[in-house]
Amino acid sequence: MKMTEHNQRTGRSFAVIGAGINGAAVAREITQRFPDASVTVFEKADHVAAHQSGHNSGVVHAGLYYEPGSLKARLCRRGVNLLRGYAAAKGLPYDECGKIVVALRPEEEERLRSIFERAVANGVPDVELIGPERIREIEPNSVGRLALHSPHTAITDYAEIARSFVDDVRSSGGTVCLNTEVIDIDIQPNGCTITTTDGSSRRGGPSERREYFDFVIACAGLQSDQVAKMAGGAAHPTIIPFFGQYSQLAPEHRTILNGLVYPVPDPAYPFLGVHLTKRVDGEMLVGPNAFLSFGRENYPGWKIGVKDSLRVATDPAFWKFAARNMKAAVHEFAAVLSRKKFLAGAAEYVPSLRGAVSKPITRGIRAQAMDADGELIDDFVIEQQGRATLIRNAPSPGATSSMAIAEHILDVVAETHGLNPSSQTTAQKDD
Repeated sequence: MKMTEHNQRTGRSFAVIGAGINGAAVAREITQRFPDASVTVFEKADHVAAHQSGHNSGVVHAGLYYEPGSLKARLCRRGVNLLRGYAAAKGLPYDECGKIVVALRPEEEERLRSIFERAVANGVPDVELIGPERIREIEPNSVGRLALHSPHTAITDYAEIARSFVDDVRSSGGTVCLNTEVIDIDIQPNGCTITTTDGSSRRGGPSERREYFDFVIACAGLQSDQVAKMAGGAAHPTIIPFFGQYSQLAPEHRTILNGLVYPVPDPAYPFLGVHLTKRVDGEMLVGPNAFLSFGRENYPGWKIGVKDSLRVATDPAFWKFAARNMKAAVHEFAAVLSRKKFLAGAAEYVPSLRGAVSKPITRGIRAQAMDADGELIDDFVIEQQGRATLIRNAPSPGATSSMAIAEHILDVVAETHGLNPSSQTTAQKDD
């Protein structure tokens, strides 16, 4: 076991755990705010955005649904503006294709009006409620009684955004260690020691390495509760993995919509429901369903994670959740078993999709945080353990909000530990 220290620069040393979009955004923000600091990103996968950031629909959420004044609502709106500007500056894909949230039944209309009120309270620009004729103007192939139109909802490629953030980190002198898993965090009065293993194939097995840092920020996504446990974090929230399966429509349906078509969320179900999403590469997706994943990284569906499954099976919080959501589980499982049934739900909103041909694509896995009572945690959760800052929950719109989350976390770290940001970053935030 080798012990090293970071002395490449005269400033403070930061470790960031995780090279998904949030970890990459945090690392980039550190380089912007503290240009004299050394920054090291640890990622156990062999590439950036290997997990949630590289397995999603690419929607840039406008902030329609979130409780006004919540951290999620505030960071979403700030994040949209930052992400749009960043994508434009870097020439990255960003398409404001727009979105409609459609009520098909009378009982959905009141819920849709409530969403509209939240959207207005959150400062979402140019949202409006529209009737059947206006729905057909915006989306000629869609139907509905009433819809909320969000013209600035966008799509992007979050994996490409994350890779660009990492390029910025490297260009600023930061280090990104792929194939490197964090296995222990030792909190000390004035810093933290991180133990990692090198996952690359070597004779004699992986080697361990210990490194000291002034500050650690964990953005571990699907492993956030396990990383928090290493740092002495709270027992909850725990992560329960739910997979989401998308289907890609056949090429003849690529232009069936101009933007995105979503259902009105049903309070009887814990997740949003099947919707239609255009991707920046022009493909049209239907999905996702949502069902318990037997493994936090079980993207193929057959590679069962025994340890992960045992954690879920022995977690009383999960069984409390399951008991309250059996109806939803039966509903979602039917869609898992039958892609025809899955597509039939989408055809209610776009009738010309009846009988459409599709193929499943690689599933995504949601890091769903759950409290001790089995309640799904809706807002962002950030925990501090001495010099370690832990993102415990960054659900959708976590990718949309990534640059704003990074700002917020560095604000918290700076205020808590009396760090002075550079005048350069302060000026950027005021733009």
